[in-house]
Amino acid sequence: WHCGQTIFKRSLDFLIALAPAALMSIYTWGIAAARVMAVAVLTAVVAEALACKVMKRRIRVDDLTAVVSALLLAFLLPASSPWWIVVLGSAAAIMFGKMFFGGLGNCPMPTPIVGWAILFVSYPVLTDPNLMQLATSYADPLSRIQAFGASAAQGFSFADLLLGKQVAALGAGQVGALLLGGMYLLVRGTVRWQIVLGVFLGVGVPFAILHMIDPQTSAPVLFELCTGSIVLCAFFIATESNTAPTHFLAMFLYGLTIGLLMFCIRRFGSYADGAPFAVMACSLLTPYFDMIRPKPFGVR
Repeated sequence: WHCGQTIFKRSLDFLIALAPAALMSIYTWGIAAARVMAVAVLTAVVAEALACKVMKRRIRVDDLTAVVSALLLAFLLPASSPWWIVVLGSAAAIMFGKMFFGGLGNCPMPTPIVGWAILFVSYPVLTDPNLMQLATSYADPLSRIQAFGASAAQGFSFADLLLGKQVAALGAGQVGALLLGGMYLLVRGTVRWQIVLGVFLGVGVPFAILHMIDPQTSAPVLFELCTGSIVLCAFFIATESNTAPTHFLAMFLYGLTIGLLMFCIRRFGSYADGAPFAVMACSLLTPYFDMIRPKPFGVR
């Protein structure tokens, strides 16, 4: 019972933290954003209930973990995603990212990342915000700098990026709201600051060094941090307790590795963002990070 209450409180904290970004996404993209989030949540709850029924387990959708996973998946999708894409991704996230491995706490990767990866590989066009959200006056900052170089970053103000005035995934682009929600989670102690700090240092320091060396070929570090899904992944996905290490040093190194991989993918890879892929890859290394722990007092 106590464990169930802890899970419920953690999920509730996440929903409270995600609420500002959800409201901002509706303000930015309209009813389409609300539709994607609603379909994702409804599908996830039904999928988990059906899976529990088939597996003859107690239905525990009241712990809100399926709702959180569905919202995070929706935040990684374009606001104009077709309904069947949302249904497929949400069902896949629950089935293959949670129930297939035995339920909560057994999946080696964050649940929403599994659903997103399946959609991204199977339907790359329908999951690309730059291709799906054409009926807007906003621009995709990452595509701009890929096509025109670092100088294109000057066309985006820091305030606009914080307020979500950019073409990005439904919730990932609401950077200011995500930062507000992330601070709430840190103050509440729901997520560990070591992971968040590690991610931002891992991705931010290399970009800052490159910008200092040659500003003409590298965008400012704040531009890099406020575009794509880095903030969403740092606060809400990389910190998933079921897939992250448990010791403070291991958590920091885990976050640092994720950040460095984000930098490598974005700087040298073919993907404009790549943050979810970085989290997915590093989460598989968690058993090795968990081996990093201090020796007991008196042991050589």
